Amino acid sequence: MSFAFKIGASALALTVAATAAVADGHAWWQKAAEPYQGVTIRGVTESSPPSLYIREVLAPQFEELTGIRVDVETTSWDQMFDKGIKDMEAGTGIYDMVYIEQDIIYSYLARDFLTNLTAFLADNPDLQAPNYDEGNFTTFADYFKDADGNLYGVPMEAFLKVYLYRKDLFGDADIQAAFKEKTGRDLVPATTHDEYSEIAQFFTDYGKENDLELWGTTAQAHTGHVASWYEYYESVAPTFGVYNWGIDADNNYAASVANGGAMNGPEAVEAMTWWLSMRDIAPPESPASTWTEVGTTFGAGRAAQGLVYGENAGWIAADDSKSLVVGKVGVALPPLADGVLDAAEAGEGYIGYYDGGAFGMPHSSKNKEATALFLQFIAQNEVQPDWAVAAPRVTHTATYDDPKVVAFNEELGGYYDLIRDKGYLFAGAPAYPFHAQVREATAPIFYQILTGDLGVQDGLDQMATAAESTLTELGYRK
Repeated sequence: MSFAFKIGASALALTVAATAAVADGHAWWQKAAEPYQGVTIRGVTESSPPSLYIREVLAPQFEELTGIRVDVETTSWDQMFDKGIKDMEAGTGIYDMVYIEQDIIYSYLARDFLTNLTAFLADNPDLQAPNYDEGNFTTFADYFKDADGNLYGVPMEAFLKVYLYRKDLFGDADIQAAFKEKTGRDLVPATTHDEYSEIAQFFTDYGKENDLELWGTTAQAHTGHVASWYEYYESVAPTFGVYNWGIDADNNYAASVANGGAMNGPEAVEAMTWWLSMRDIAPPESPASTWTEVGTTFGAGRAAQGLVYGENAGWIAADDSKSLVVGKVGVALPPLADGVLDAAEAGEGYIGYYDGGAFGMPHSSKNKEATALFLQFIAQNEVQPDWAVAAPRVTHTATYDDPKVVAFNEELGGYYDLIRDKGYLFAGAPAYPFHAQVREATAPIFYQILTGDLGVQDGLDQMATAAESTLTELGYRK
């Protein structure tokens, strides 16, 4: 089923649902919106499947129902942050909604950028939608709350960075026999890094031997874009037992091994070395690949396995207008070093990235009442199933049991089951208000490791030093 068809079907479903709701006496939305007829609220977000669904389906439906226009600007990841932050810094009120990625929320809270949505609705009971309830969210919503449990962002996407593999290749009898002859073991999804490496090398060699555009793994390894920095720290390092970027917040924010951190420790060296070795046998576009290109690479059938953001899993597995591997995709947990799974199950670590974002309302918004209505509209249980099918993301617990989602879960090889049953093993970014500053201080050194201008150990040593220097300047390290 194509993405375009899903959007069309979803729009129709929402129109019918909304019409039925009004007919059943739920004219609440129209009445609550009466004072704001003709108002235009503006939002900025990344051009991603979940955001496109808001722009193309939910925003028009809300306007039809309420008379409030919603302009959703979808742009690149860096422009999204730049525009939103500059607007909130200046207090100009250009945007009424901004996309808040899970890893930046702590910086926004520290700078008082956002409106306390819990308090705003409590202070304006006439705007409290009868079918909006913070209790409907999954625990992912906790990332957008302050220490007192107040919500500052309405979750609109949440997904895992998962291990995708080609079921058709892994299940091919001839390929299985060749793999068994070469390695002495059965061809199944990897559970360790050595197994993953063995599979990756096998398929890269297989592609060469059979003159195929096929490689053994993806690699989000751009040499000048933060996507590669995030791949390493969010998706690779934790699988080796390096958590929270290797910074120990409980130990004076130490980053270096000499001071009690882990950013340049043996596990970090092993993680970086392994990841670079996978990049070297990945498709040739990998050194220029961000999160977007990795999804495109896998969807084009150019990789046998890889770590891919779950928001891309839907179109890769089921959208035959964009993907060449529809019906051929399996999903599994990432490969792990010894002890990492046990640590995650004990709540002492995590195995990968639980990604996602929310829409927050800047303090500078000039249309807070109308915006609060829209944020509640997109947070209804009723709109979630079609959204989850169009752009695989789950923010509400009820979504998992919807028949459409249950059916689509089969097409995605159990992806929703993985989120529901194993999501607790993954984690978002650490609660660092200094997130951007440390990333910017270390990323240039990181890129030098990728280009080979610095060795792994030397590069990680320099990154740890840069991180600690930045944290000292910011007042975190004493």
